[in-house]
Amino acid sequence: MMILFKKLLPSASLPKYAKEGDSGMDVSAAEATVIPARGYGKVRTGIAAIIPANYELQLRPRSGLQCNKGIVGAFGTIDNGYRGEIGVVLYNHTDAPFSVEVGDRVAQLVPMEVRQFQIAEHTGDMPASERGTGGFGSTGR
Repeated sequence: MMILFKKLLPSASLPKYAKEGDSGMDVSAAEATVIPARGYGKVRTGIAAIIPANYELQLRPRSGLQCNKGIVGAFGTIDNGYRGEIGVVLYNHTDAPFSVEVGDRVAQLVPMEVRQFQIAEHTGDMPASERGTGGFGSTGR
C-alpha cells in the first residue's frame, strides 16, 4: 500500500519511519514557531496526503517530546478525503516557551484501516452489562 504526500512548503519533509517495523512515521515541522509556556500552538508540517480508501492517518504524540521536554501533542485524525495541510497541535506543560525549529520531529502518523458502521437509534432500555453506567475511573485507579 502507498500513501502519497505533497510538499506544500519548500521547507517541508516527507514523513519517514525511524526504524524498520515502526508503526508510526515521524512528521517534522516545516516552519519555526514558539509554543508559549503553559499554552498551545499549531505547528505547520507543510505536507498534505492522498490516503487510500478505507484508511485514515492517526496523528499521535511523540513520547520523547512528552517525557523529555514536557511538550504534549494532541491526537488527531486525518480522514482519507482531507487534502489540506496536516497540522500538529502541541501543548507546553512547562513554565518556559518552547522553540520548534524547521526539521524538528513533532508527531507521528499511523495509518489505520477504517470501517464505517450503520447507525440507528435505540429507543428501548439499555441492555444490562457488567460495567453498567460506570465511567471516568469507575473500574479502579
